[in-house]
Amino acid sequence: MPMSDLERRISEIPLHRFRNFCIVAHVDHGKSTLSDRLLELTGTIAPGGNKQILDKLDVERERGITVKAQTCSMIYNHKGQDYLLHLVDTPGHVDFRAEVSRSYASCGGALLLVDASQGVQAQTVANFYLAFAQGLQLVPIINKVDLPSADPPRALEQMKDTLELDPAKAVLVSAKTGLNVEAILPTVIDQIPSPNGDHLKPLRLLLVDSWYSNYKGVILLVRIFDGQVKAGDNVTSFATGLRYVVGEVGIMYPHQTPQTVLRAGQVGYIHFSPGMKRSQEAKVGDTYTTVGAERQVEPLPGFEEPKAMVFVAAFPVDSNDYSHLEDSINQVTLNDRSVTLQKESSEALGAGWRLGFLGTLHCSVFEDRLRQEHGASIIITPPTVPFKVVWNNGKEETISNPADFPDQVTGPSGYSELQEPYVSATITLPEEYLGKVIELCEGNRGEQKELSFFTATQVILKYDLPLAQLVDDFFGKLKSVTKGYASLDYEEAEWRKSNIIKLQLLVNKEPVDAVARIVHYSQAERLGRQWVTKFKEHVDRQMFEVVIQATAGRRIVARETIKPFRKDVLSKLHASDVSRRRKLLEKQKEGRKKLRAVGNVSIDQKAFQGFLAK
Repeated sequence: MPMSDLERRISEIPLHRFRNFCIVAHVDHGKSTLSDRLLELTGTIAPGGNKQILDKLDVERERGITVKAQTCSMIYNHKGQDYLLHLVDTPGHVDFRAEVSRSYASCGGALLLVDASQGVQAQTVANFYLAFAQGLQLVPIINKVDLPSADPPRALEQMKDTLELDPAKAVLVSAKTGLNVEAILPTVIDQIPSPNGDHLKPLRLLLVDSWYSNYKGVILLVRIFDGQVKAGDNVTSFATGLRYVVGEVGIMYPHQTPQTVLRAGQVGYIHFSPGMKRSQEAKVGDTYTTVGAERQVEPLPGFEEPKAMVFVAAFPVDSNDYSHLEDSINQVTLNDRSVTLQKESSEALGAGWRLGFLGTLHCSVFEDRLRQEHGASIIITPPTVPFKVVWNNGKEETISNPADFPDQVTGPSGYSELQEPYVSATITLPEEYLGKVIELCEGNRGEQKELSFFTATQVILKYDLPLAQLVDDFFGKLKSVTKGYASLDYEEAEWRKSNIIKLQLLVNKEPVDAVARIVHYSQAERLGRQWVTKFKEHVDRQMFEVVIQATAGRRIVARETIKPFRKDVLSKLHASDVSRRRKLLEKQKEGRKKLRAVGNVSIDQKAFQGFLAK
């Protein structure tokens, strides 16, 4: 097969003229738009084409956010020499932080993008520290200078104060209009170091990402550190020990473009022949090498697996769709490795799953993808958070299903304390919202750790919050209190002793299994009241009285009664005696009592769906 023109150009570029970099920024500061401009500038895509070419999922386009880190190679001619640039467009949302840290591993530097009108925001700071910890070279870029509200000097000053970046090195651009964008790539070439590597050594490559194709199996996105890889090579994985035959290698330019060989320093894709069928085999952060060279190659340090922060239980709308839905969920999780999956069942809604997400946005994006790509609809019930039981015999057990909540038993088989997980949250916000945010955190059982001003108007607030409060759309409430200006970053802290109880619904003294939640003692009454009023709307009237109660532990905290249908037994009486009237009513009451003793309330699926759906 003769070499293509593109490949000939790439093969002539030595390693010291490679540059791998990513674009990081807070959400909505213009990363994907800037990527478009850079791709147009290097001739990788035609100008004026599709907007945000690297956002490939429908849900990314319709919400205007990036969910998966996308990559692209480009060739740039600088001072008469070709350079091979490799760009990674990363998500800005805190929910997709794992994508960002993965992207860093394949890069030697990063463009830190700051919106001139918004200034430095929390994710800017969080991404900066992530990059700083990995020792990446940062190039500051101020974007959106064409906006009337832009204030570049303020943004530069914030960069200097907060991140200690030299304002003289910053490039001021407008990605939308393309103003001054051509100044970025020379800066990248001058400031970002070329990757290290030796293409004569044995193969050593790092798996950065993977996605699933129906025709080719799992496709791996890899960064090659040493050696080279071409079709027909036998490679083996350090993590799983499995062997594969390489079927095709290539680069993303911007779509998959096959090549004959990938060399040290390049980032490209690989798929095997026969294909890798199970996405679980593609462990992100794994090292691959040629079969036979396992002893000579040192595996690369991997990534930490992302931790789920929000849990929801998902059930099919119709239980006959279970297997179809299971396939769909597995397909979507193949492409999104940060979703955790466990089976779960509930008396009311049948078999389902407990899904763990990195955040509430991640969850709603997942739901959108199920609906758009697979036409599957699910009922999502409020999230639960695991808690820990310390038994009297000293054993500890982590429980995630409210149905397994232990009843307090005294003696050796009882428990001595319950613990719930806490997270330490860092909130950055403009000073004028400080009072409201502190009020919100205190109302969510937070514990203030630190309050500092990092500029005259920006405050950094550190709180320890219970994870249960965080998953209950804390982020949404925070955004609405601060008109979207506050930003939140959090990490797991520790387990703390807590006064938590199980809140349950009883219908005619029978517990309803589907509806149980572990809540803090202080919120049991408020939630209990909300529950009974909401549940009352979804239960049909019966021929007998239906009593709906919410119990917290053994205490009943709220009650609603649904009146029965009644025949009018007094209709045949005219001007009768009051005792006759009373006798008929008493008789009816007796009959109702009998009915209630034998009658059990059948609550249909629709009632639960209506009650549980968020």
